[in-house]
Amino acid sequence: MSRKFKIAAVLAVLIATGSTMAATAAPDIPVADNVKTFPVLDKDGNRLPNYTIPSDTLIAREPNADEINHGKRLLNETRRLLPQYTGASMNCNSCHVQQGKKPLGAPYINTVNSFPQFSARADRVVTLEDRINGCFMRSMNGKPLNKTSSEMKAIIAYMKWLAQAVPHGARVQIENAWPIDTKLVGDPVRGKNLYAAQCASCHGLNGEGRKDRAGNIVFPPLWGDESFNIGAGLARTYKAAAFIRNNMPMGVNTHGGWGEGNVLSDQDAVDVAEYFTHMPRPDFPGKEKDWPSGKKPKDARY
Repeated sequence: MSRKFKIAAVLAVLIATGSTMAATAAPDIPVADNVKTFPVLDKDGNRLPNYTIPSDTLIAREPNADEINHGKRLLNETRRLLPQYTGASMNCNSCHVQQGKKPLGAPYINTVNSFPQFSARADRVVTLEDRINGCFMRSMNGKPLNKTSSEMKAIIAYMKWLAQAVPHGARVQIENAWPIDTKLVGDPVRGKNLYAAQCASCHGLNGEGRKDRAGNIVFPPLWGDESFNIGAGLARTYKAAAFIRNNMPMGVNTHGGWGEGNVLSDQDAVDVAEYFTHMPRPDFPGKEKDWPSGKKPKDARY
C-alpha cells in the first residue's frame, strides 16, 4: 500500500467526522457532485418541496439545540459516551456515513418518518426506539437503552432535526444502500485477497480495526470479540455487500468528495463480504426468536 493512499485514508477519516466510509449518489437519482438537494415524494407519489441536507451550523437555531447536539455526539462517540451499552468497539456512525447524511451510506434522513414499520425479522410492527435498540444489541453487541431515557430522546431529536420539515410518510429520494443482486455467489478466497488489498490498511489484517493514541475508534473491527455480533445486518453477506459497494475503500479518489471510493464492483463487494462476514464474531442471545414466520434470508449467519 502506497504512502499516498495511507495519507488519503487518514485525511478522509478526519473529514468524515466519526464515520468510517463515504458513498456516492444513488444510481437512479441524477445528482451532480456535492449537490445536497433531493426530491421529496408523499405517500401517494406527489412531489413536495425539495429536501436539502442541513448544515450542522443550523442546529443552533433550534429551541432544543442542546438535545440535538447531544444526540449527534452520542451517534458519533457511542462507544466512549455509552460504554455500559456497547460491547463492540463501534460507534453508531461507524455504519451511518457522514453522520447519517450520505446517500447509499445508511442515511438517517428518512428514518423518523419511516417508523413505526413492520419488521420481517421481528414479525411485528416496531417503533423507532425498538429499531435503535436493535442496533445497540446487535451492531453494538450491547444492551438496549431505556426508551424514555435522555439518551434515546437525544438520538431521536438529531434524526428528527435531520429529517427537517418532511412530513411523516413522505420520503426524500435518497437511497439507503446499493441494490446488490442476491443471486451473485460470493467467493471467500477471492474476497480474502481483495480484503488484503483494499481493506486491511484501515481495518487490519485480522479485522481488528484501528484506534488513535487516545483509544478512540478510527476504523471499526470487522470481526473478532470487539466487532458486531452475528445478529447484526452487516454480519449478512448481501447486507454487507450492499453497504460496502460504494462506501469502501475510502480515500481512493483524487477528485470529488473524500471517501467516495467507487472502486469495487458488485461481485467484488459480495466476495469481500462473503469473506469477512463468515469470520468469528460474538454470538447473539435470542437469535432463535428472529424470523418466527420462517422467512429467514439465505445469508443469515444462524
